[in-house]
Amino acid sequence: MAALDTIQKLEILADAAKYDASCASSGTAKRNSKSGGIGSTEGMGICHAYAPDGRCISLLKILLTNHCIFDCHYCVNRKSSNVRRAKFTPQEVADLTLTFYRRNYIEGLFLSSGIIKSSNHTMELLVETARILREEHDFRGYIHLKTIPEADPQLVHQAGLYADRISINVELPTDAGLTRLAPDKDAAKIEGAMGGMKMAMKQAVDEKKRFKHAPRFAPAGQSTQMIVGADAASDADIVGKASRLYDRFRLRRVYYSAFSPIPDASAVLPLKRPPLMREHRLYQSDWLMRFYGFAPREVMQATEADGNLPLDIDPKLAWALKFREHFPVDVNRATKEQLWRVPGLGTKAVAQIIASRRHRTLRLEDVAKLTVSISRVRPFLIAADWRPITLTDRADLRALLAPKQEQLELFAG
Repeated sequence: MAALDTIQKLEILADAAKYDASCASSGTAKRNSKSGGIGSTEGMGICHAYAPDGRCISLLKILLTNHCIFDCHYCVNRKSSNVRRAKFTPQEVADLTLTFYRRNYIEGLFLSSGIIKSSNHTMELLVETARILREEHDFRGYIHLKTIPEADPQLVHQAGLYADRISINVELPTDAGLTRLAPDKDAAKIEGAMGGMKMAMKQAVDEKKRFKHAPRFAPAGQSTQMIVGADAASDADIVGKASRLYDRFRLRRVYYSAFSPIPDASAVLPLKRPPLMREHRLYQSDWLMRFYGFAPREVMQATEADGNLPLDIDPKLAWALKFREHFPVDVNRATKEQLWRVPGLGTKAVAQIIASRRHRTLRLEDVAKLTVSISRVRPFLIAADWRPITLTDRADLRALLAPKQEQLELFAG
């Protein structure tokens, strides 16, 4: 086989990295290149591009290699998969990162890899890539490294000294699902590596308080990813797992990735992918727990009989419809926590409501200026000129509030 050039490798390994959703640069230290070095995360001289959910979209996102000695059923790069293979050297990845940065295409690097030879060997290559960028080129841009839980803890620790964020994927919501679909992975080792990373980050914070020049360690924290729909785990299982991970390991984010059918798929995998809306609803439920004061059990209560969140309405509305005894709430008297639970009101809108009502009594039209759809809010609120009376208890309220399904016309003018 003819040797691949850099562009061919990039085409293969950038495409192979698209299945990893745990890519974001929020929370990193604010470093810039004014005092020397190149690259920045917050300084002048670079163009930022963020998706609506806060995800940075200006990172070079690639695999070091898509060769792998593991045979995870859901992975397109598994050992038994018939895909084109390629491999970068650490120096090649560093050169690509610097070249793309100088052209202002990116502001950093997201690097993952298949497992070649051994977990330790692969981890050494990932760390070496980051070392070249940081030490040989004084690169101060963002680096996110995907670490390998089976690798030696000292290697994983070295990764944290160079990277802004570390991610260790739990892959699947249940241990049974992981054993069935990824027999080479061990749930205990994955969580052990996450625990070790948590302790190292905590120690680094303590050292920074005591010693001014203590080395930074993964300042943007750690994240993880779960595949949705590859096994029989319900949304309630996934929400419960995510909650435990947040509590135990102080994760910055849990990412959800809808399972995508792959070529030459194993017979144990489902034949079709789950609805993308299911992934979206899980992100919404994650937001409720992180920013709206919902307990995990409350999000689970919003699920339907099969344990999955409804696809036609968002989790906050699903919860409100199930627990109508909490509504309506008085917009002029309710607490911040009560207002957070009103469907259609976001945290910014609630903050504006609380600030405004200090100066005057709010009417329904005042609330309408703060929300996209006042029709969603009306059944759950009392204002100076509005009381829903029987609207909150209507049996067909879900049908009234669910987004209307429209058939798109191919040749609409």
